[in-house]
Amino acid sequence: MSQAAAAFGPLQRPAYLKAFAKEAWERYVAPASWLDASREPAAIAFCELWSELRKAPAQFPAAKHTQLRGFMSDLGLTDERRRPVKADQGRDEFFDD
Repeated sequence: MSQAAAAFGPLQRPAYLKAFAKEAWERYVAPASWLDASREPAAIAFCELWSELRKAPAQFPAAKHTQLRGFMSDLGLTDERRRPVKADQGRDEFFDD
């Protein structure tokens, strides 16, 4: 268990997330086993923005698309480089000793 996971504990869905925000949490955040409670603010913001996008896609401005993509990257949902590397991963069989 990483130090952050030990210090902050597991990430749990806030009860107040409803409808599309809850759907986003269950579909994208819950399966992300590498996330711990230290990422809760970013996860909530992502879900709230996702909900706004789903409710009114035509009124969702480009700036919010940028924010949504940023949160997804920060959480490691679209950018695997943001995910923690396990001990046996990330090694190159030819260059790592």
